[in-house]
Amino acid sequence: MPKTATTYQPHLLDPHSAQPQPVSPANGRSFKLAELYQLLDCRLVDVVRLTPELILIIDDEGKFRNPAYLNLVATYLWYHHQPAARGHDSIVGRAILCHDKQFK
Repeated sequence: MPKTATTYQPHLLDPHSAQPQPVSPANGRSFKLAELYQLLDCRLVDVVRLTPELILIIDDEGKFRNPAYLNLVATYLWYHHQPAARGHDSIVGRAILCHDKQFK
């Protein structure tokens, strides 16, 4: 197995569901932009670092949607790992929680 491989199970965090849904990259290793656009139903992604290894991949334009849906689970995780973000911003729309090696 290559050094960049990881066994971390990525999850889709949907603002309409309290339960994270397991997702996997099509190639089994790392997500490509086209599949992220489809999973997140977006045209532009951004990365929010939670820890040295974990990231959230989010819809960068989620706040411009009408209606825009606050992602409570993703926002909670962000606030938990990056307390300085509390009260300054939130995550809107779908997000994917994954290992940073799963997004190239």
